[in-house]
Amino acid sequence: MSEKSASHLMLDDAIVAYYDELCTMTRQRGHASATANDVVHELYVRLVDRRTSLEGKSSLRAFLRRACANLGIDRLRRDRFELKLFSGSEEEALAVASDIAAPDANIDLRRRLQILKTAIMEMSLQRRRVFLANRIGNLSSDEIAMRTGISRNMVDRHLRKAYLHCLDRLEEVS
Repeated sequence: MSEKSASHLMLDDAIVAYYDELCTMTRQRGHASATANDVVHELYVRLVDRRTSLEGKSSLRAFLRRACANLGIDRLRRDRFELKLFSGSEEEALAVASDIAAPDANIDLRRRLQILKTAIMEMSLQRRRVFLANRIGNLSSDEIAMRTGISRNMVDRHLRKAYLHCLDRLEEVS
């Protein structure tokens, strides 16, 4: 008999032997009876799919209890998440932002980009270089400081002021 077959038979025998105990334990941890059965069934399917070797386990019963408890915790977390996810009202659902941009978004985007370009050009040369190195070049403050010969604190100050300048310009027009 192959190792897969022996392990599979061992799992079958263990699930049959401990099925009621695993279901009871899962119910005691807050699951409804039907859900507890689902958790034990899911445990069996996962162990068979993974072809988990049960040969080296010191206590097959303890292994199954721990695995079932962990799967039960995962199930409770997923149920809570789904409850929260689908608990909102229609008004809340309509307030969620869409991935599809509004028809006039491109017009507004172009206008905002032009405002940002103007705001960037209004900055001092050094602040503009620091800002662009960070935003366009993806350089960290330490890398910018090393390349420009200014302190990291000064780089951070330039970045803060550059962001504030851009935000001020965007708010002025809005």
